[in-house]
Order: sequence, then structure tokens, then C-alpha cells
Amino acid sequence: MNDDEFEADLEELSSAEDFLAYFAVTFDPTVVQVNRLHILQRFHDYLEQVEEMPDSAIAKWTLYADLLQSAYQDFVISDAATEKVFRVFRLSEPKIAQVALSDLTEQLPHAARL
Repeated sequence: MNDDEFEADLEELSSAEDFLAYFAVTFDPTVVQVNRLHILQRFHDYLEQVEEMPDSAIAKWTLYADLLQSAYQDFVISDAATEKVFRVFRLSEPKIAQVALSDLTEQLPHAARL
């Protein structure tokens, strides 16, 4: 396999199951059915963390297979709400805001000055 073939193969993959099958990752269909987008996003996130991509297509395939296996495994041992892959899961996290009392009293004309 050369780089062009590898890239062409990747372009043909359209589902989580396609990716898992292509990279020979054994999977439970029920895990994939519930977490398909999360698995693919985590896989993409792992790929973005790779500092230097291997030169050969075989080495790339092996790296991709390992990263996809890790992404899939994340959702075998956990769930989407815990892993918070997508921004929407992080929106409900509590945020701490601090506002100085003087800032509030300046906005109210009749507020007592401290």
C-alpha cells in the first residue's frame, strides 16, 4: 500500500463501522451504535495530537489503527457524558464568576456606598 492508496481508502470510509472494519478493530455493535460520533471525534482528536505523522502508509495505517482502538476503548469503559468529547457536554459544567461588590453598587444609583 502506498500513500495515495491509503488516502483513497480513507476517502471511501463513511461510518464508524467502516473505519473500525478497515483498521481491523474488533467492536461491539451496541457500543458503536450509541457512541459512533463520539468515537470518531475522539479518533480525530487523537490524530490531531500526533506531532509527526509517519512517512510510510503502513506505519500510518498502524498508527491510525492504534488510535482508533484507543478511541473505541474509551467508550467501552466509559460513556459520552463522562468523556465530554463534544462541546455541548461541557456547556453544563458549573462556572464560577466573581463580581466585585463595588462594580454592582456603581450600577445602582441609590445603592449605599461602601
